[in-house]
Amino acid sequence: MIWQIELIILIAVVICGIGAIAVRDLLGAAILFGAYSFMMCLLWAIMGAVDVAFTEASVGAGVSTVLFVATVFRTSRRTKD
Repeated sequence: MIWQIELIILIAVVICGIGAIAVRDLLGAAILFGAYSFMMCLLWAIMGAVDVAFTEASVGAGVSTVLFVATVFRTSRRTKD
């Protein structure tokens, strides 16, 4: 049962990673990066590395995403081409 959950989360990690690279909107990329970090946090917690999961949640999904979104609001969101 647990490997099915891990597989679903792993697929979500890959989709969020590819989406963060492929999307052209900077705000969308920042949000997808936050989702990617949150999914990685879940994977670390399932694997038993709770300290790494806590660090990923606080730094990766928390602080970095807030800083990226704040930076996006100070710049233009879309590319010119």
